[in-house]
Amino acid sequence: MAMLFPLLAVLIWAANVIVSKAAAQVLDPAAISIYRWLLAALVLTPFCLPQLRRRARELKPWLGKLLALSALGMVMFQCLAYYAAHSTSATNMGVITALVPLLGLLLNAAAFRQRVSAMAWLGVAVSLSGVVYLLGKGDPVSLLANGVNSGDALILAGAASYALYGILLRRWAPPFGAWLNLYLQASLAVLLLLPLTLTARSMAVPAQGVGLVLFAGIGSSLFAAYLWMRGIQRLGSDRTAIFMNLLPLFTALLASALLGETIHHYHWLGGGMILLGVALGQGMLNPGRLRRPALAQR
Repeated sequence: MAMLFPLLAVLIWAANVIVSKAAAQVLDPAAISIYRWLLAALVLTPFCLPQLRRRARELKPWLGKLLALSALGMVMFQCLAYYAAHSTSATNMGVITALVPLLGLLLNAAAFRQRVSAMAWLGVAVSLSGVVYLLGKGDPVSLLANGVNSGDALILAGAASYALYGILLRRWAPPFGAWLNLYLQASLAVLLLLPLTLTARSMAVPAQGVGLVLFAGIGSSLFAAYLWMRGIQRLGSDRTAIFMNLLPLFTALLASALLGETIHHYHWLGGGMILLGVALGQGMLNPGRLRRPALAQR
C-alpha cells in the first residue's frame, strides 16, 4: 500500500508532461507558468498564511535562498518545459527529465567537489550515450550536421536547473517544513514570473485551457507533492526516489495513448540506456546498496 503513494505521484507528474504538451496548443507558456503557481499559492494560503505570520521574523535571513530555489525549481524548470513543449515531443521530455539524478551528480562534483565513484562515471557515460542516440533519432552522427532540437535543448537545460535545485535544497534545508516551503517558493515564483507576462501574446485562458491550469496548479503542484512526501515518510527517501525512474515509461505510454505520439525504436533504446546509466550512477545495481535498509526522512 505504501508504494502507491510515490507510484501515483510519478503517474501524475507524467500526466503533467502531457498537460504541458497539450497546453502548447491553447495557452501562452508565460500564462500557464504564472497561473499554475498562482493557483497553488492561493489554495495553500488559508493553511500556510497563519503559520507564516507566526514565523515572519525567521523568514528574512532566508529570502535570498528561497528566491534562488524558486527561480531554479519553480520558474526555470517548469517554464522551460512549457516552452520546450512547442518544439519537442512529450516522450522526449519525459526521457530527458530522467537525467536529473545524474545531472545532480555531475553538478555536485563540479561545484562542491563531491567524490564520484567509477561506477557513477560509467553511469554518466551510458546515460549520455543514450541521450545522444535519442536526440539523433537513432543516428548520433546527424547531431553534428543538424544540431539539437531547440525543445530538447530547453528541457535539458530545465533538467539541469532542477538538478541544481535539488542539491541546494538539501544543502540549505530551509527550516519551515515541507508545505510552508512549497508555499513560499510558489508565492515567490509568481513574483519572479511577472516580467515574463509582458512577453505573452495573450494571458487569456480559453475554456479548453481551464482544466490544464487546474491540473498543473493543483494535481501536479500540490496533490502529487503530498503523495511524494507520504511516500518518503512510509518508505524512506532512497526507496521513494527509485520510483522517479518510471517517469519516462509512464510519459511515453500516456503520450502514445492520449496524444497519438509514436514511440520509435530510438526512444526505447535511448531511454533504456539513460535509465541504465541512472541506475548505475545511483548504485541501484549494487547488491550491497539494495540490502542496506533505507533511512526514513526526519
